[in-house]
Amino acid sequence: MTDTTEATTPELKQPWIVLKAITVVGIALSLFQLYAAGIQPLGLFYQRPIHLGFILVLCFLIYPVFGKHRPRGVVGWLIDGPLILCGVLVGYWVPAHIDIIANAIIPRQIDVIVGIISVLVVLEAARRAVGGVLTIIGAVFIVYSFAGVRGELPWLADFMPGILNHRGYSIDRLASQLTLGAEGLFGIPLGVAATFIFIFVLFGALLEVTGAGKFFIDLAYAATGRQRGGPAKAAVIASAGMGSISGSAIANVVTTGAFTIPLMKRLGYRPAQAGGIEAAASTGGQIMPPLMGAGAFLMSEFTQVPYIEIVLVSIFPALLYFGSVYLLVHIAAVKLGLKGIPAADLPRVRDVLKEGWHFLLPLVVLVYFLTAGYSPLRVGYFAVVSVALAAVARALWDFFRHSPSFEGFTALLGRGWDMTLRALELGARNAVAVSMACAVAGIIVGVVGLTGLGLKFSAMMLAFSGGNMILALLLVIIASLILGMGLPVTAAYIVLIILVGPALTEEFGVPMLIAHLVVFWYSQDSNVTPPVALAGFAGAAIAGSTPMETSFQAWKYAKGLYLIPMFMVFNEVIIVGGPLPLVIWNGALAIVALTAFAAMLEGFLFAPIPIWQRVALAPAIIAVFWPDLRVEATGAAVIVALLGWNAVVSRRSVAA
Repeated sequence: MTDTTEATTPELKQPWIVLKAITVVGIALSLFQLYAAGIQPLGLFYQRPIHLGFILVLCFLIYPVFGKHRPRGVVGWLIDGPLILCGVLVGYWVPAHIDIIANAIIPRQIDVIVGIISVLVVLEAARRAVGGVLTIIGAVFIVYSFAGVRGELPWLADFMPGILNHRGYSIDRLASQLTLGAEGLFGIPLGVAATFIFIFVLFGALLEVTGAGKFFIDLAYAATGRQRGGPAKAAVIASAGMGSISGSAIANVVTTGAFTIPLMKRLGYRPAQAGGIEAAASTGGQIMPPLMGAGAFLMSEFTQVPYIEIVLVSIFPALLYFGSVYLLVHIAAVKLGLKGIPAADLPRVRDVLKEGWHFLLPLVVLVYFLTAGYSPLRVGYFAVVSVALAAVARALWDFFRHSPSFEGFTALLGRGWDMTLRALELGARNAVAVSMACAVAGIIVGVVGLTGLGLKFSAMMLAFSGGNMILALLLVIIASLILGMGLPVTAAYIVLIILVGPALTEEFGVPMLIAHLVVFWYSQDSNVTPPVALAGFAGAAIAGSTPMETSFQAWKYAKGLYLIPMFMVFNEVIIVGGPLPLVIWNGALAIVALTAFAAMLEGFLFAPIPIWQRVALAPAIIAVFWPDLRVEATGAAVIVALLGWNAVVSRRSVAA
């Protein structure tokens, strides 16, 4: 095996006993989560610490101290062995002593010491699983809590602007805040990771192991392959389906992109263009209900809005995003003169559904229990069970159709057992990074609550923007891009909403749910926006193109990521609701504006668009966002007239 192959499969370099330990711990974690989700719900001071303990042990087993590409060695085990034991301690301590901790007026010194160990261990685990940037941010917030006249580092207060000054806190007070209550490590972010996120990550792992990903990709190809730019359109549709399963834009790129990018290149798209289209489409998977890359669960907890309501209001904006990407892809295909794939080279919808229709049953179960009012945790449990039952039923059906035998049945049981264990382990592995990000986010939340930093940041944001909503949103975009350079989307969203959420809602009057949606959408931009475009880089690796060129293409195709949140702010009816005619009017405006924007960007819709028409479209698009009915109507009329004329020109040229 070559060094390159080993680098891509670092777990093979670990001793077999470590791999077995990872499997055992991962399966145990998944079984614990299933038990808590469907059989015996647990209190937060049991569920969250035990979950974190499992995750810490898994993290230190999977990620050696010297990195994944170097052997751990004796020195590595001398470091990682105690850290693994500390992970066990974190998971054991609070549940075992909850009665004493809850009734103590002044925390015991031993509780404070365990709290300090917990915070340090979480920061180190996050460094390994998520990256050093998140650890540094968490450490900066901890140091900030000490910077005050009564804190551990009073001299730091002299170096901070007056608006950021606070009284300062001791290490005992901070440790108590972060580990002995529900406002730090064991707060809302980790609570969501330990319940809703994990169960749906496990749901996605089961779908992945049983072959649902291939089913959705084949279905997308069968539906769109014969159209112009068929593979690119298939990438958009497949990414919408896969994104709601994988929960990761990068995982979405490497999963669907392995099929779509080579086909796009073969059809005539440039390599960078193919990688960029896939990255833009895959990023949309994170805003596509029902999972939204765990965002819907976090939003529900932060806003206390029912999960099903967040899912329902997010459907139309998500469709707008995918519609804009789809339209840009179509325009690019027409401009390049591309054709579709011959029907003989494509799977038929009927055949795809015949082979994989059972994968639709878990989605039906998911929607049914959501609309029936069950909690997301319970819904996730039923979804996991339904995937398992559907896979078992299909396997038995195929078995009895083809000459059943005892040996065949034994082999079937063996495959089913291996697949189940693989899914349980994969679900736990996939949850490590997001759980560690949420744990560090809990530290940040705890410090913000202790020091009142959120209110101070709101005042700063108001001062910088001068009360102008557009400038405020631009500040959010810049902050999200900077945070996204080093943080996963989930962590970036949590940090941003803690800091800028109060300003958007209290100072600028943005409804709370819209503020959360806007921040969550903007938190996705690091996937497609240079200089750090992680999904774009993944697409470039598959396409064989330069990362920066691919990232610029992804940024171009993902423009809806910036425009649609602004439309939510200035036309809030499409989210918060209102009279039906007004909702329809605003929905139509959004469609018209995005269509015009795509046409202006590409200089083409039905036919080439002259420069003067593209220039005229710009103010018309801005007018559609204006919160005045007459200005909106004028902008929409100009857009319809210009695009209508473009259609007439196209028909005349065809006739000629």
